[in-house]
Amino acid sequence: MQTSSDRHEYPAHWEADVVLRDGGTARVRPITVDDAERLVSFYEQVSDESKYYRFFAPYPRLSAKDVHRFTHHDFVDRVGLAATVGGEFIATVRYDRIGAGGTPASAPADEAEVAFLVQDAHQGRGVASALLEHIAAVARERGIRRFAAEVLPANTKMIKVFMDAGYTQKRSFEDGVVRLEFGLEPTDRSLAVQYAREQRAEARSVQRLLQPGSVAVIGTGRTPGGVGRSILGNLGDAGYTGRLYAVNSAFPEDLKEIDGLPARRSVREIEGPVDLAVVTVPAERVPEVVTDCGEHGVQGLVVISAGYADSGPDGRERQRALVRQARSYGMRIIGPNAFGVINTSPRVRLNASLAPEMPRPGRIGLFAQSGAIGIALLSRLHRRGGGVTGVTGVSTFVSSGNRADVSGNDVLQYWYDDPETDVALMYLESIGNPRKFTRLARRTAAAKPLVVVQGARHGGVAPQGHAVRATRLPHATVSALLRQAGVIRVDTITDLVDAGLLLARQPLPPGPRVAILGNSESLGLLTYDACLSEGLRPQPPLDLTTAASADDFHRALSRALADDTCDAVVVTAIPTVGEGSAGDAALAAALRSAAAAVPAKPVLVVHVELGGLAEALSAAASTAPQAPQPAEPQPTEPASAQTEPRTPPAEAEDTAPAGPRTPEAGDRRAAAPPHPRPAAPAAPAASRPAGPADPPPEGTRLIPAYPAAERAVRALAQAVSYAQWRRDAADPGKVPEYEDIDERGAAELIAGHLARGQGLALGDEETCELLGRYGIHVHRALPAPTPDDAVAAARALGYPVALKATAPHLRHRADLGGVRLDLADEEQLRRAYAELTELFGTPAELRPVVQGMAPRGVDTVVRAVIDPAAGAVLSFGLAGAATQLLGDMGHRLIPVTDREATSLIRSVRTAPLLFGWRGSAPVDSAALEELLLRVSRLVDDHPEVVAVTLEPVVVAPRGLSVLSASVRLAPPPARDDLGPRTLPAY
Repeated sequence: MQTSSDRHEYPAHWEADVVLRDGGTARVRPITVDDAERLVSFYEQVSDESKYYRFFAPYPRLSAKDVHRFTHHDFVDRVGLAATVGGEFIATVRYDRIGAGGTPASAPADEAEVAFLVQDAHQGRGVASALLEHIAAVARERGIRRFAAEVLPANTKMIKVFMDAGYTQKRSFEDGVVRLEFGLEPTDRSLAVQYAREQRAEARSVQRLLQPGSVAVIGTGRTPGGVGRSILGNLGDAGYTGRLYAVNSAFPEDLKEIDGLPARRSVREIEGPVDLAVVTVPAERVPEVVTDCGEHGVQGLVVISAGYADSGPDGRERQRALVRQARSYGMRIIGPNAFGVINTSPRVRLNASLAPEMPRPGRIGLFAQSGAIGIALLSRLHRRGGGVTGVTGVSTFVSSGNRADVSGNDVLQYWYDDPETDVALMYLESIGNPRKFTRLARRTAAAKPLVVVQGARHGGVAPQGHAVRATRLPHATVSALLRQAGVIRVDTITDLVDAGLLLARQPLPPGPRVAILGNSESLGLLTYDACLSEGLRPQPPLDLTTAASADDFHRALSRALADDTCDAVVVTAIPTVGEGSAGDAALAAALRSAAAAVPAKPVLVVHVELGGLAEALSAAASTAPQAPQPAEPQPTEPASAQTEPRTPPAEAEDTAPAGPRTPEAGDRRAAAPPHPRPAAPAAPAASRPAGPADPPPEGTRLIPAYPAAERAVRALAQAVSYAQWRRDAADPGKVPEYEDIDERGAAELIAGHLARGQGLALGDEETCELLGRYGIHVHRALPAPTPDDAVAAARALGYPVALKATAPHLRHRADLGGVRLDLADEEQLRRAYAELTELFGTPAELRPVVQGMAPRGVDTVVRAVIDPAAGAVLSFGLAGAATQLLGDMGHRLIPVTDREATSLIRSVRTAPLLFGWRGSAPVDSAALEELLLRVSRLVDDHPEVVAVTLEPVVVAPRGLSVLSASVRLAPPPARDDLGPRTLPAY
């Protein structure tokens, strides 16, 4: 459809999918000559009032000249963008470059007049705000720095669009028209507005998927069995509060009901609206289903069907086509190859998943990219035995499958202000947009804990079904950046659940000081050692002896919690002779009573073979455990496979539950249930049979119980680190200004260098000149191709000097002997030159240089790199082979604040060498922090600087010396983090 323009090729990179205020999607793209009919049709659907606001006069129809003008653009001085749904225009925006007198102009004129028109049916959806972001980005790309707009005073909606955008503005009123002028450079306020709109829109798009008023299961079989019929049964068994429909094109025309629910041959035949469609048909039939859903106005899809990117290159193209088709109708997709979604809210009770049992309601949100891991997480949080015993509820669960559209980023946006979610747990196998994820994670973690475990960490390859941008950063770097953003990073599914239970049940610890008490001296010592290993500060364990009663535990715990030198308490308990379920209940009541008196400090229990205690500690009226069952239902094999019910294991492991596999890929048919499932709602939680322990009073704080001291302490250490991050995040610091930075001069140098090529490594002199613009001075080094040249260089620099081999295999490897230091005169210099050439080869091979001696100190390395996925990253470590071998580098996202620079140099394990280790003189850490901040500013101010390396940087007790530096430049990307909101296209 799109063609070349008058002067420039069609700018395909301007095309984007956006999420609107109500959660629907629209396609933004340039208007071309082929859009004449669409433009006319669009204009005919606009009200007379909106036309009057656009043209300041009655304008019932567009003339042929108007249509030509509004569809013929050069994509430089004249640009038009359209927002489309279902291929039809719902809004347009255009700019025309103007000169000083308001007449048409070309570059270097940097002002343009902008105008919008939004179809009345779509006003209020945030279409104009999204288009303004995109047309502003286009204008900046074409060298336009200011927009001007003339608006009638009565057109308050459009005035609000401009005023709320957050740009620096000037407003005037003349001849009955409001004239607005504003710069297009992003400001802190404009970015804040953009991010707030992004959050509201994406959260709403997920809300439409998790809180639907009606659900259609497309692909429901006529007989029990199969994925569609199973999901329909799961929805009914969960007590879904909305309207349910069974849909299958193979239904006989006279079939009106399935399991008491309305049955239809197509979504189009459903009389009322459908908010969510669960698609279980084969992949080749999905496009037809998506068309039916789009035409009927379905708001979102959960695609269970496999056979997409999980099946190879052809499936990947099929997946991209699926996303394009769904978004063209304004729908978002979870999947394909998804396990499904769950919302336990009593207002919804949605189980649109393959999980045969609804989890108990609770405060933990779960996101998993793997169906197998998802069901393992649900099982661990749901079952009464194994792992961290007791009951913990779930608020929402999303298993995204191939994650072609809705991703963890979208779910984070939803959880951020979801009042029913207190803790977020995520299993990620790939991060499609790490830069955005860290931004969202930082904001979410400031409000509620976010715990993440990453799969495929060391393979370096995302699962076959995941199409993501590659990152060159190692996993350790990505993990460090996540921790900087407040993410609680764990290594196993067990750790994920352990940390989640503690954070959901207990307050954050105010510090690392831990009291330990219990009736086992040995278990107390194990807990003490575990605390030291995790960096906590434990007090000596208090042994209550095996004869301790529940009252003894109560008194000891009360004293520990009242102690101002204690921030958290770990209670250890082992069974004693004659102790039964009554004793367990009494001990649980005693611990809960003591903990309730001091609600600001967390309490954990380490138990050994005290299942009754764990159940009593975690019992609650709204989530009482079920009566013992002979077996726990699990997802089953295809209908042809015969399997036996599985009993949950006594101890949770770091893998998915044993037994039948989760139908995550390939054949997705589910086994037939033994009997057709009724659609009647499930009994309310309050009417279910209670477990063996009496529930505590309403509002009682639940205490998590762990079967091993190491697991409890590891979870506590994660909570301590997170609490410290929360306190630090309250004052993140600032990016300092330095008066001697010459930003304009650096920009001119960079532009001149890039004019020579697309990407290049600067020479030594060019590097020193550019770094000098930012107050970073490199110690001068002179080439010494011959002994005489070395002597001449030494005379110019002044003795004492250093002689260094700079060949790639010897550079920065003082341990190989390619460096001679403190050469005090010509004789020593010539002797050192002869030694180097004798040991390592000819001067041409060695590339020797002479450099003046710098004050002695600690050798360090500073690096900055722009990763295509993660963004700009600043790294720091000590120089030398040992650091490289151990990977002991710290990392921070750019721009770095003063507080982040301070924490960065202290984050490496070898940091004590900088601060007076074993009697050495402490280095000038303030000078080192300033260097880090200057490098951060350089890369942040100039995205063309894609790599900087300063190695070594010798940090002395007073000052520092940069002995070697390199800089690499490349043209900046057309779009960056300051660009408009867009949905990813994988």
